[in-house]
Amino acid sequence: MFYGEPEGTGFEAIDPRFNECLTGHGRVERLWTGARWAEGPAWFAAGRYLVFSDIPNNRVMRYDETDGSMSVFRSPAHNSNGNTVDRQGRLVTCEHQARRVTRTEHNGSITVIADAFDGKRLNSPNDVVVKSDGSIWFTDPPYGHLTDYEGDRGSSEIGNANVYRVDPASGKVAAVCTDFDKPNGLAFSPDEKFLYIADTGASHKAGGNKHIRLFEIAANGQGLGKSKVFADCTAGLFDGFRLDREGRIWTSAGDGVHCYLPDGTLIGKIVIPELVANVCFGGAKLNRLFICGTTSLYSAYLAVNGISPY
Repeated sequence: MFYGEPEGTGFEAIDPRFNECLTGHGRVERLWTGARWAEGPAWFAAGRYLVFSDIPNNRVMRYDETDGSMSVFRSPAHNSNGNTVDRQGRLVTCEHQARRVTRTEHNGSITVIADAFDGKRLNSPNDVVVKSDGSIWFTDPPYGHLTDYEGDRGSSEIGNANVYRVDPASGKVAAVCTDFDKPNGLAFSPDEKFLYIADTGASHKAGGNKHIRLFEIAANGQGLGKSKVFADCTAGLFDGFRLDREGRIWTSAGDGVHCYLPDGTLIGKIVIPELVANVCFGGAKLNRLFICGTTSLYSAYLAVNGISPY
């Protein structure tokens, strides 16, 4: 069902350079509503459709761009959260309830990519990206086992919330960063020289982290080097985000989507009347930003293009 442009949406230019990212007459559209906590959008170019998680409802939804229809892609879905597409066009998913990262093969079968580290079950994998070398990088905060709302209440066997890399050849799971409170969204820079990772520690701790950190990628491409805080969130918390081809970050926040230049300057916002959890670029030219609000799926055509996952 098409809902059109809802009240409380729009574009807010904080810096004149944000206007270069806009089409001039484009609008924010609400494409569908009916979720409890929409997350993890991933675009499949060959089929012109988007999948995203509705975590508490334990399902993955499918939006078809060709006719605007919405359907259930998978249910039950182990309270899945983050999704992405690998270099072969397969769906890679973080599953809270099952505490694992999986890949959906072209024939529909499920392959477990990671479910443990050093012999201990993962916490609740949250968000995931695939590097050009085929390695899979994901965050593992405890959100899925803190309550029964987004998974099954439990405890951490690992005792920490880490960021991991899965080797494409051996399948070995290695911790690449262990000093986060609650690592969340992550994405590579266009040249893959840097990795951005959000820390949402403030969600459960007064004065906790609510920023994105910028990491240098190690010379061998398999680890992380020096890091710094890239940006602190000015409205709520950062969650998931994506970069465009010019290196601008489009990140979720409490009042919509915030756009940052590569130097950390906040230049503008896409105002959404719900908490935004994640975004991704899609459409035939990767110039349509899909936005997962709390209960709804939104989109906006922009004058920028996302990074192709293929």
